[in-house]
Amino acid sequence: MQGHDVLMVSGTDEHGTPILVAADGKGITPRQLADENNRLIVEDLVQLGLSYDLFTRTTTGNHYQVVQAMFEVVRDNGYMLVQTTHGAISPSTGRTLPDRYIEGTCPICGDPGARGDQCDSCGNQLDPTDLINPVSRINGETPKFIETDHYFLDLPGLAGALSAWLDDREKSGTWRPNVIKFSQNFLEDIRPRAMTRDIDWGIPVPGWEDQPSKRLYVWFDAVVGYLSASIEWARRSGDPEAWRKWWNDPEALSYYFMGKDNIVFHSQIWPAEILGYNGGGDKGGEPGPFGQLNLPTEVVSSEFLTMEGRKFASSRGIVIYVRDMLSRYQADALRYFISAAGPESSDADFTWAEFVRRTNSELVAGWGNLVNRAASMINKRFGEIPQPGQLEEIDQALLNQLADGFAEVGQLIGTHRQKAAIAAVMRLVGEANKYVADTEPFKLKDPSQEERLATILWTLAQAVSDLNTMMSPFLPHSANAIDLVMGGTGELAPMPSIVEVEDLDVTNEDGSPHCYPIITGDYKFPKWERCDVVVGTKIEKPKPVFVKLDEAIIEEELERYANI
Repeated sequence: MQGHDVLMVSGTDEHGTPILVAADGKGITPRQLADENNRLIVEDLVQLGLSYDLFTRTTTGNHYQVVQAMFEVVRDNGYMLVQTTHGAISPSTGRTLPDRYIEGTCPICGDPGARGDQCDSCGNQLDPTDLINPVSRINGETPKFIETDHYFLDLPGLAGALSAWLDDREKSGTWRPNVIKFSQNFLEDIRPRAMTRDIDWGIPVPGWEDQPSKRLYVWFDAVVGYLSASIEWARRSGDPEAWRKWWNDPEALSYYFMGKDNIVFHSQIWPAEILGYNGGGDKGGEPGPFGQLNLPTEVVSSEFLTMEGRKFASSRGIVIYVRDMLSRYQADALRYFISAAGPESSDADFTWAEFVRRTNSELVAGWGNLVNRAASMINKRFGEIPQPGQLEEIDQALLNQLADGFAEVGQLIGTHRQKAAIAAVMRLVGEANKYVADTEPFKLKDPSQEERLATILWTLAQAVSDLNTMMSPFLPHSANAIDLVMGGTGELAPMPSIVEVEDLDVTNEDGSPHCYPIITGDYKFPKWERCDVVVGTKIEKPKPVFVKLDEAIIEEELERYANI
């Protein structure tokens, strides 16, 4: 909206143990479960209105090729070490027991719920053998550890370059303090990290094709998904090299958004993979076919969101599924809560009482009421946006505040302070509502007051237009509805769409095309600036844009989720 050339990509991360174990439980293949989950997630994200240039998946032929090429260059540059380690197997089945499905007490912080790959409590990376009293999450038995060879990413050989990069990022002053400190702390105890696993679901390890039970670790391949998605987007755009503008141009900026449990993979593992690929560590080396790749400009991590004071956990029923939520509530009500009250820089709690309160008092009574009052008065008194007369000081003051709002809100969004940004927009909504209370247009009924009434209502129409543009990144569904109310086309915020595509590189086993859904769109966003309202635009009698919630739903929802 500010005129920057932006590429927004992501996808479903489909390898690793959770898919394998869940598929076993349902009696289907991992591919079948990945297909099911991918489609559900794509549909949910589109319902939420998330405008990706490409939302893809990590089981495409394109992704496999990009990941294997990255691995080969990192390995050939000397940053992949083969080490013998201890792998866990289930004594009762003889099958490999992946790290994530081993739990025990963290040897560092003492948390009893640490996993074999990481402790969520203290954030430290672990190996299953580090855990005190390890047990299998699948059946509770004590795993048996056997010797096995794996490739390890030589993080110590990349530590100097990682440290210099993080120090530079700290000096930039743009990273959230909790993220930069969390990332730097990991360098104090850096050690090689396993990048392959004994598992039969994942990307084959180049050079180990004779060992089909060994695959690349999901967290090696998942973060490469940002690059492979960019390449897939370019290939589908008709210009296969278009992705290089964001990955090879040193002036390009890249931002990665996540929750804090994924910081380590984006501020240490992924940068280390890029540095190893670029030849930027102690052993040198040369970049491969993708050229010199850019390191992240910023890792934008939020803290944790809890639900009614408890940690979200689908296995224990502490979960809200998107489509379940959207079957009862407006998408923008959920988007608004997360934007205004989410865990941007500290942990936050989702409660049904607060969800209802914010929806009713801020969306409905604040923003929605302003839109409805403005449109209703214009429709009733003129039927169209009227021609204004001479602006008075109070009119100009509001318009000036709104004009300044584009700079303020834009700067906050640009520095990833979304909570402050939407709070700034809502403060301006409050100023516009105060303007109505101060000017009292509903009292101007005498013919001699018509010009003044026209000026106030024109000012209000411009205020709603300005605010709707500022609100559109946060609330795209209602932005389009409000644009329609104010005589527009209802297409202010371009929405994403689901497109069924064929895999660019592989087919099904029977030779038929392998198809999957992607999220994309032909996005024509409005400019991040005032768009003058057009005098004479017809305004129909409006219907409320936001749905007021009955407070009875609080107890209903608490009971619903208590019974899961």
